[in-house]
Amino acid sequence: MQINLTGHHVEITDSLRDYVNSKFARLERHFDNITNVHVVLTLEKLQQVAEAKMHLSGGEIFANAQHDDMYAAIDGLIDKLDRQIIKHKEKLKQK
Repeated sequence: MQINLTGHHVEITDSLRDYVNSKFARLERHFDNITNVHVVLTLEKLQQVAEAKMHLSGGEIFANAQHDDMYAAIDGLIDKLDRQIIKHKEKLKQK
């Protein structure tokens, strides 16, 4: 899985990059066929926004999350993506 990390009005530090990589490793345990992920971290006034677009076999998944803390926004994003991946995997099994 290839992760492209972009910051918009946010500097991407090594600790932030490691945190995102460790969280996306959790998603890879649920579904192996993730080809690449584009993550955008944005600062909008007082809100920290994390959004991601995942390309996987059989489709594409998009999610975003907002919070006062960037790490909490990333956690919310991962939770949303996790639910969507599980739903996508269930659909593939039904076919």
